[in-house]
Amino acid sequence: MSGMVTLVGAGPGDPGLLTRKGLEALEQAEVVVYDRLVAPEILALIPEKAEAIDVGKQASHHLVPQDEINRILLRKAQEGKNVVRLKGGDPFLFGRGGEELELLEENGIPFQEVPGVTSAIAVPAYGGIPVTHRDFTSSLHIITGHARAGKALDIDFEALVRTKGTLVFLMGVSSLPAICAGLTAAGMDPDTPAAIVERGTTPGQRRVNATAATLAQAAEEHHIESPAISIFGPVCGLADKFDWFDSLPLKGRTVVVTRPKERAGTLAPRLRAMGAQVVEYPCIETVPILPCPAMEAALNAISGYEWLVFTSAAGVETVWHTLEAMGKDARALGSVKLAAIGPGTAKALLTRGLRADYVPEVYDAAHLGAGLAGLTQGKVLLLRAELGSKALTDALDGAKISYDDIAVYRTLYDNPRSEELRDRLLAEEGTLVTFTSASTVKGFVSTVGEDFLFDRITGVCIGEQTAAQAKDYGIPVVVAERATIDSMVEKIRGMF
Repeated sequence: MSGMVTLVGAGPGDPGLLTRKGLEALEQAEVVVYDRLVAPEILALIPEKAEAIDVGKQASHHLVPQDEINRILLRKAQEGKNVVRLKGGDPFLFGRGGEELELLEENGIPFQEVPGVTSAIAVPAYGGIPVTHRDFTSSLHIITGHARAGKALDIDFEALVRTKGTLVFLMGVSSLPAICAGLTAAGMDPDTPAAIVERGTTPGQRRVNATAATLAQAAEEHHIESPAISIFGPVCGLADKFDWFDSLPLKGRTVVVTRPKERAGTLAPRLRAMGAQVVEYPCIETVPILPCPAMEAALNAISGYEWLVFTSAAGVETVWHTLEAMGKDARALGSVKLAAIGPGTAKALLTRGLRADYVPEVYDAAHLGAGLAGLTQGKVLLLRAELGSKALTDALDGAKISYDDIAVYRTLYDNPRSEELRDRLLAEEGTLVTFTSASTVKGFVSTVGEDFLFDRITGVCIGEQTAAQAKDYGIPVVVAERATIDSMVEKIRGMF
């Protein structure tokens, strides 16, 4: 039984421009065949069990020839696999999507095409250029600026100029001198506004304004490289007025987010929305210790405790998995009081229909312990990480509070892209790295290597305990005003 192939347009670069239908197809893929221009954030959405095949096409160089790409799609579908062909922009707009479907159709392979947001419209928009405007133009024309190897451009420049419309040239950096010369020779006013946008819709976007006569020279002077899109027409004169992307507060800044993948939350997308180049680098993984007889025994004897204390959302999830395995639910907790180290952990309790009775004003282990010491008369049950902070138990010991400290999950430090990140941090001084716990600091240091020059980065820490851990490794830090993601985002925004 044959599989099927879905051509999916990944959009022009901004991961937020991947369509919902494209995401759904990607999530169901068993094989993903992808190009160079697909954003890393979108590649990160490929299912872990899926086979990922890089066919890496780029200007003047094809890692895998087009004929071989066609055969790969056919072969994988004939193996009965659900194949996604992930392409930058839209597969049918100069994306060779039609060529890739021909061999499938000849061999009776079912296929679909999921359109993508085309760079021809999105990139000018991110550069402040509306491709149509009633005061300037009534038509839009999209042209490939790329010629087959060894052949000259085959463009009817006179016909294009006669349209008096906006002209958008894709893949034409090397051909730009010929394009500008062809347009002006065909009668385009040399002073017609023009622009070229490099790496459009990404935090590395650059726009260069010029005219039809000077755009090629301006692009060369600014060392513009592929991928880039050239636009000709009066609408280019609106670019400075309508430029919204370049004015985002974190445009051009790189921020590494170290939160575990399962708790990535909103930090990364919020930073991207402010223009940052976000590198998601989950370097810790929480693994439940299951089965855990000590935890089961404690839960069975929960009436003997006054407080049940959680120091992370991972602890909450582990306890609930255990209760379910025991055939129980939240009612098994009886009248025990619940303490959470911070709002994130308290929110995890709320998703289970429980409200924390105590959350310290400062969200760290020391303040949690000190607060409990002043509230409790009875015994405390700590269900937390295998190497939990000693500050919590020190506070309880100091107040002579009886407690059981049970490890219910362990933290592992790993990321397969550690070498890639290390090289990037060495090349880009001043990168921000977010730390939401002391564990993320340890995971980051463990994976990039303790010999790294940590003074090249700045750690943005959720609280003082996390900052203290970062300082131990020589990482310069700034600390959020409050130990929340909202406060971390505001701290980063305020830095620039």
